[in-house]
Amino acid sequence: MTTAMADERRDQLEQYLQNVTMDPNVLRSDVFTEFLKLAQLNTFNIATKKACLDIFLPNEQSIKIEIITSDTAERVLEVVSYKIGLCRELLGYFGLFLIRFGKEGKLSVVKKLADFELPYVSLGSSEVENCKVGLRKWYMDPSLDSMLMDCSVAVDLLYMQAIQDIEKGWAKPTEAQRQKLEAFQKEDNQTKFLELAREVQHYGYLQLDPCTCDYPEPGSGAVLSVGNNEISCCITLPDSQTQDIVFQMSRVKCWQVTFLGTLLDMDGHQRTLNQNLELRFQYSEDSCWQWFVIYTKQAFLLGSCLKKMISEKMVKLAAENTEMQKDYSSFLSRKSKIKIAKDDCVFGNIKEEDL
Repeated sequence: MTTAMADERRDQLEQYLQNVTMDPNVLRSDVFTEFLKLAQLNTFNIATKKACLDIFLPNEQSIKIEIITSDTAERVLEVVSYKIGLCRELLGYFGLFLIRFGKEGKLSVVKKLADFELPYVSLGSSEVENCKVGLRKWYMDPSLDSMLMDCSVAVDLLYMQAIQDIEKGWAKPTEAQRQKLEAFQKEDNQTKFLELAREVQHYGYLQLDPCTCDYPEPGSGAVLSVGNNEISCCITLPDSQTQDIVFQMSRVKCWQVTFLGTLLDMDGHQRTLNQNLELRFQYSEDSCWQWFVIYTKQAFLLGSCLKKMISEKMVKLAAENTEMQKDYSSFLSRKSKIKIAKDDCVFGNIKEEDL
């Protein structure tokens, strides 16, 4: 097999694995989950045993839980929710992430742990320094906050994450908004704080580490914030000025993640191997489809965010369609009753003005 053939086969296998892990029917398969559990344990030579795992909350405090090294992220999330008293029916709104706090407390979300991943193994095998397992909300539509407001623990988590995102500069309040938010925070008025926070620019967005893109020219620096059905890019131009560009998800046709190889980087005196990834998406602009390419180690995380936004939009549209059908059925039923009633008027049973 030639090098070109091997590279092509590797690319096809990567695409296949990406597609397989996005199929909900496959992910619900016990056979598939068990296979992946064994693969993770065997790859890193980890025995199945009892262990302790620290889970970091959005306020950067941690809780210690007892697990089995073979516990999946789905199972660990259940243990965490029981420990903190989170309503079980709200589990789907939260997820486990590999996170890192860098210099000056800078927050970086390395990846979203899939349900079948083993957090103990993922944490131990991560090549990223100071990596931790963190609990964060996992939805991109800020309006979904309303679904969690009846659970005090869920509200606490939203409140903690909102404060963290503002402190880290992910969410960008105006000066007036900041003053009001600080006042609500002093009063510990979580409800009012979250109501106002939802009006803040990039509230609920996930911000990626600085990366590069091919727009407006190859090698342009960029900081991406993803959420609320858009990809918001702050691009650094060659003259060091910045330009804000927003890509609406409604105009994204498709995307793909590609592994470009492994690079040897020098971080001070330390040599590290870094995966070189890209995410490219096809976008409609001025009635023309064109590809935009983003080079980032968080390409898979970005892809997960895009998929999440699409799925949330589909659920919302389905709910609106169902509601419209109910309203239409109700209208037809009412119209039918009125018709019958008016027919009865002919026989003097009901007066027209009573309708």
